[in-house]
Amino acid sequence: MIGFRFSDFKPDPNESAFDRLFKIFQELMLYTSGNVSEALAWLNELDREYKLTTPEYGMGDFIQELKDRGYLRDQDNEGGMGPTSKLEISLRQKSLDDIFGDLKKAKTGKHNTNIVGRGDEHTSDMKPFEFGDSLDNLAVTNSLRNAYINHGIEDFQLTQEDLEVHETYYQSQMSSVLMIDISHSMILYGEDRITPAKKVALALAEFIQTRYPKDTLDILVFGDDAWPIELKDIPYLEVGPYHTNTVAGLELAIELLKKRRNPNKQIFMITDGKPTCLKIGKNYYKNSFGLDRKIVNRCLNLAMRCKKINIPITTFMIARDPYLVRFVESFTQTNQGKAFYSSLSGLGSFVLENYKKKKRK
Repeated sequence: MIGFRFSDFKPDPNESAFDRLFKIFQELMLYTSGNVSEALAWLNELDREYKLTTPEYGMGDFIQELKDRGYLRDQDNEGGMGPTSKLEISLRQKSLDDIFGDLKKAKTGKHNTNIVGRGDEHTSDMKPFEFGDSLDNLAVTNSLRNAYINHGIEDFQLTQEDLEVHETYYQSQMSSVLMIDISHSMILYGEDRITPAKKVALALAEFIQTRYPKDTLDILVFGDDAWPIELKDIPYLEVGPYHTNTVAGLELAIELLKKRRNPNKQIFMITDGKPTCLKIGKNYYKNSFGLDRKIVNRCLNLAMRCKKINIPITTFMIARDPYLVRFVESFTQTNQGKAFYSSLSGLGSFVLENYKKKKRK
């Protein structure tokens, strides 16, 4: 049976009643996989227990304001309410704030390399102007000084030979695939692991779209099979009665990255369990008891394949069982990628840190 634990709620006295309720409502939307009616029902229960509303501002006022602000829309066919794209965007922004904390201080949309060339990131070096150099990089002070030296004050003129420009670094793009495990073990033993995984995916997507707008991010989920999803689908993900077909997820990730012409590619894989499934033809080969050598070998073969085509894999393993750690170590060593053994609370910071380091290589 799935269970949830709630700590005592202490409202911020400087927040408006709507903002206070909206933050809780956003969190509940992720827990209920985007079910507006269920989220509002939970919010009503919390209101009865913790008195979130006031005599001046009730739950009905909050629901009406959600509609007025464009977060909810009426669904005529079903007689209920559904989320709008504005609400989905707000969920991504909240996940970014909750998980990645200080990301707003990061530089926007640039991926530095150590290769000098025509880019946007200035270095401390100067060079003579050459045909094709952007005038945006013109070093005005140095150019005027050269003109004074070369031509004097009386016959002052500025020629091409006087011009200097800032040396710059090449800027690179990154194509990434985020794999999310939706096997049954993500909610096994009453521990919710899918909600933190969804928050990581939403935050990472918001980070890339706002800070690195030229990058690409493909998202896929894997259980018995693997299939791509849209960004707007993430809040509504639900765990199914699936085994963990890591092989199918990796094969689809490689296929998606092959379509990207960008040479810089990488895979993030968030999972909490061992690979337990293969699809052979139309049949499924499954084994949930220990590490099946047949399945593990296929995973290691794909890790080696990714290494040969320069696609590093970063694995975020939630479980800490020794035999799972050994599998991840072998997988990571084969791929020459990275692995983190994370608690649920630390999952988001690991994704961010590794993503930033990779982009600076």
